[in-house]
Amino acid sequence: MQANKYIGDDAFNKMLEHYSCIVPLEVVKMRFCGAICSPNLQLRPADVISSFWEEGKSPRLETKKEADLFFKFFMGLWDEVFADVTANKIKLPELAKDDISAYCTQRYAQVEQGFVEGFFGGKENLQMAGYLAQIVDSLSELAIVYSKIGTKGEASAATLDAVIHTDKMVEKAIAFIIENSVLPRIDELSRKVN
Repeated sequence: MQANKYIGDDAFNKMLEHYSCIVPLEVVKMRFCGAICSPNLQLRPADVISSFWEEGKSPRLETKKEADLFFKFFMGLWDEVFADVTANKIKLPELAKDDISAYCTQRYAQVEQGFVEGFFGGKENLQMAGYLAQIVDSLSELAIVYSKIGTKGEASAATLDAVIHTDKMVEKAIAFIIENSVLPRIDELSRKVN
């Protein structure tokens, strides 16, 4: 059961814009997913939320009511992503494939700046099982694949097939992490804002 209700993509995008957040919503979702999957149990949602702004540029919350709503809205999204992780239903969002360069740029951001960055949560030396480190490394390598495909900019059938195949590999890697590392310890992962 969700403690906070997600306000929906449109309203959340408006909130991100209001608070001058330069991180796109789909990257926010994937960073939450990575943080939920992280073996770093000291990583708090508030730490992840603050990572969406450059240092010294966090939004100034004027009142307690504004701060409460700000965190309630973020925790609504966190709870939504947590439910998707618990059900092992993390999927990359649909994107228009007519501009391969833009598609690959967005995918790179979702995987590397989203999931992988959320997974590490600012720690460079995170202790984890060897197989888990290899899977996370493979996600970074897949992000590089998007980057390389995107620089070519051509939308040939072979390029589209490569992008779709890479999407499937990313989703399978995340599903593997959830199945083998997250679900066995899901009860430990209930995290609070503070």
